[in-house]
Amino acid sequence: MAKVKPIPKGYHTLTPALSVRDADKAIEFYKQAFGAKERARYYMPDNKTIMHAELKIGDSILTLNDEMPEMKCFSPQSIGGTAVALYTYVPNVDKVFEKAVAAGATSTMPVMDAFWGDRCGQLIDPFGHVWFLATRKKNLTTKQLKKGQEEWLAQMSKQ
Repeated sequence: MAKVKPIPKGYHTLTPALSVRDADKAIEFYKQAFGAKERARYYMPDNKTIMHAELKIGDSILTLNDEMPEMKCFSPQSIGGTAVALYTYVPNVDKVFEKAVAAGATSTMPVMDAFWGDRCGQLIDPFGHVWFLATRKKNLTTKQLKKGQEEWLAQMSKQ
């Protein structure tokens, strides 16, 4: 018998697990917006409620389920927002951002060049989850990052 690995193949140490309203629609959105590939979909006994689905986006796994209040699984719509953003690196942030908005996401911060070396933008998907999409453009030293942060904070204080 093969030895069981503590982290399953294809997974990383940290795997987001989202609760959404209408997981079937969310899966289709993530396929359109981010090129997600469906790996699994399991239903509750009612054959309507998705108990667990696995999607692969880039080299990472995203799991999701329908909200199930009786199991304390609530969507952002039910709790009035989310305290988490999914920082997601993609090869071409402008292209993926545009594709996500076309698929139904709402832009909350347009794509821009950030002081930490990423080109990035933020959006909210139709299910209330916040995505921060990014492409690394520059590798910076700690000194360069600190200088960039100071310049950015000075600029922000003038607004």
